[in-house]
Amino acid sequence: MVDFPMKYGEKSIQKAKLQVWKNPNPERDYEINISYPEVTCLCPRSGYPDFAVITVTYVPVKKIVELKSLKLYLNSFRNEYISHEEITNAVFNELEKKLKPRFLEVVGDFNPRGNVKTLIKVSSENK
Repeated sequence: MVDFPMKYGEKSIQKAKLQVWKNPNPERDYEINISYPEVTCLCPRSGYPDFAVITVTYVPVKKIVELKSLKLYLNSFRNEYISHEEITNAVFNELEKKLKPRFLEVVGDFNPRGNVKTLIKVSSENK
């Protein structure tokens, strides 16, 4: 197997840090809905790849998430052995910590594997 140097995209993913910006309208309650359909990770038991759509819905207070940093952060799971439940909760926890939103919901909609479909929903309403 030939060992190729790391590509710039791989370097960006490796350095991924979730970034936040100042909310331009903190005086108003409004909902932000972000859908990222290219999340991949590895099953911690079998090593088979899992594919998911991660949807984030939140009502910001002082901070909003920077979208490119969210994309790179979500891409950082692609070589991780992590369960559907763990990745969805990890994304929720990180966004809650960084944003401190009025409301937050993260949904992990995983493609079927072995005829089993998984939908994980973590919400600040269920705390």
